Amino acid sequence: MDRRSFMATTGSASLVGGALAAGAGLAAPSAEAAPRRPDRGRTVRFNIISDIQGDLADFGRALDDLHRINPNSAGLGIAGDITPRGYDFEYAAVRQTLERHPHPRNVAWAIGNHEFYVPKYSDPNTLAEATWPNGTTEDSLFRSFYNFAGRNKVYSETSFGGVPVLSLGTERYSHYHDAKLWDEVWISDAQFAWLEDRLAYWARRRRPVMVLTHHPLPNTVSGTHNKLYLNDYLQPDRLLSILGRHKDVFLFSGHTHWDLNLSDWVVRRVVPGTGNLEGFTVVNTSAVQVGWMDDGKGGEVSLGGAFNQGLQVEVGAHSVVIKARDFTTGTWLKQLTVPLHTGS
Repeated sequence: MDRRSFMATTGSASLVGGALAAGAGLAAPSAEAAPRRPDRGRTVRFNIISDIQGDLADFGRALDDLHRINPNSAGLGIAGDITPRGYDFEYAAVRQTLERHPHPRNVAWAIGNHEFYVPKYSDPNTLAEATWPNGTTEDSLFRSFYNFAGRNKVYSETSFGGVPVLSLGTERYSHYHDAKLWDEVWISDAQFAWLEDRLAYWARRRRPVMVLTHHPLPNTVSGTHNKLYLNDYLQPDRLLSILGRHKDVFLFSGHTHWDLNLSDWVVRRVVPGTGNLEGFTVVNTSAVQVGWMDDGKGGEVSLGGAFNQGLQVEVGAHSVVIKARDFTTGTWLKQLTVPLHTGS
């Protein structure tokens, strides 16, 4: 896969006043729309990473650094590509690394495309794409993820210190169902209905909601204007129409591995027809494994060198602060404050 050219920005920023309202479908929250929200003096802090893909050394470094900066973290979200291929022994190695390093008790897992790559191999040491699926069933791939994540559905809800976190994911590996497709995300009516219901539930309670998904939505954060990432979802408009109704939804997506130094690491996505002219917040999670960038030809190329990035999210009474972290250097790259429209 490829990625895209990047513009570095450092320091602090805010969505107030449209600082990131660049490009079609992007807008900033209006200060007038912010309702009263009682300040209980408590901020919930948690962390989000993605795309480990077998880089367990960097995964361990990320866990250690996150513990240093946020020892009382309310949770850890991992937005897919947990393993390089989806073998049970690869899941076990991730679990062992997690247990060897300090980490929050609450961990939310989202499934990624790399969790479906076992069928490309006739055995763990032999790539055999010509004979795909090499005897591997689609059901066995989901079963491996369920056993690891400790649940029986791709989608789930957890709580990070009272902040609702919803994990989404594909319910089919598309190549089993259409020879012309590979990693495209398919979401069932049941998952769509569940997502709609949970977002409405928390909206009635005036609470912000964090949503984890591996694949990015088109024309949102870094990399998603590149042709490589415009067709990751088979039903993008349906998903956007649900998310786009809610001003205080925060969607975290991985998959691209694009650098958090890019200016469009966080955007507001406005979905026409939803009645929400301020949009919802979309955040790039970057990657643990390796970074990518634009190659200037419509594709992407590896950044090379050490790369290991992720996020800290701080949910307060009136706003959410999103911080980008470089785990290799142990430094903050930037931060951005998003005002909330909700009230507790």
